[in-house]
Amino acid sequence: MFKFGVVINLDMQNKIEEILNKSNFDKTDLVSLLNANDSDTELIFKKAAQVKSEFIGNSTYFRGLIELSNVCTKNCFYCGIRKSNTNVKRYTVTDDEVLQTVKYALDRDWGSVVIQSGERQDSAFVNRIENLLTKIRSLSSQKIGVTLSLGEQSVETYEKWLNAGATRYLVRIETSNEELFYKIHPKDNLHNFELRKKALLDLKKTGYMTGTGVMIGLPFQTIEDLADDLLFMKEYDIDMCGMGPYIEHEDTPLFEYKDLLMPVDERFKLTLKMIAVLRILMKDVNIASATALQAINPDGREEGIRCGANVIMPNITPVKYHESYNLYKGKPQIVAETDEYIRQLELQIAEAGDTVGYGKLGDPIHFEKRKKEDR
Repeated sequence: MFKFGVVINLDMQNKIEEILNKSNFDKTDLVSLLNANDSDTELIFKKAAQVKSEFIGNSTYFRGLIELSNVCTKNCFYCGIRKSNTNVKRYTVTDDEVLQTVKYALDRDWGSVVIQSGERQDSAFVNRIENLLTKIRSLSSQKIGVTLSLGEQSVETYEKWLNAGATRYLVRIETSNEELFYKIHPKDNLHNFELRKKALLDLKKTGYMTGTGVMIGLPFQTIEDLADDLLFMKEYDIDMCGMGPYIEHEDTPLFEYKDLLMPVDERFKLTLKMIAVLRILMKDVNIASATALQAINPDGREEGIRCGANVIMPNITPVKYHESYNLYKGKPQIVAETDEYIRQLELQIAEAGDTVGYGKLGDPIHFEKRKKEDR
């Protein structure tokens, strides 16, 4: 029986190696890679590291994360800052505080910051972001890139913010399966699957470096769904990806289905596989190693770098707001994001085979290639 088991393992290993040697993957290939056992997963991680080194080099970029506000108009079933959660203390970071955090990133020679917020489309919010971007551009003399993660907006708003200084935009689809989308969102005008997808096309057309992402390990989600998510990102020709493990929050409707979830360590491993397979599938995109990985494993973000990611987002939001931007339980505390912590992070990144790309914007190579093809 033992010998028979060895043969099966060798056959599976040969199958994984055969898939990894292909130039293109179909859905069946992706499902096989995502179902790989631990020993075969190391083959996938090794291949992802080789692809990363060959196509984008071994630089990891810091993006200073600014969680601007937890005020949100949406009621996503998985999110701790959803509009109907009355247990949340709402806040909005002031312009002066935002500029101080930008200066923090500038002083440390980081190439960019990310402004993330609950989703709003009102004119006061749109105008405030435009003015804030103008101030950041003036403060930094355009030496720092700005990524926005502010949800669906009109094309006019996207253009306004691009002209004010934003260059990258992330709209996470969360899942490419429409049926699953409406299991984790209300089905109404504010939560529209087709409009979510359209936002990505609008952003690309406007001229942004465009990103999306999904949650991994959702209730009702299958490996086939995740394979489709990867194919969706390939089809939409994204430039950036931010995806992480689903971590349940007790103040959300989706918490009711917590017993359907795979163990948290399995969600962690599956996320690393998704990062690695996406790196192999879309060789020159930017992939973030999500903070949610660190919520599960203290070295989670560094593991993401080893598996093919090339972006880490240290949280530089003022400490007094940090606990209120509670998308999920177990979020790492901002106290870790000190200069000493960053030095330790540099060492761990080096152990993963990378160096920090200080003083560089770190724009996705994929975007430059895409622009040339569009001309």
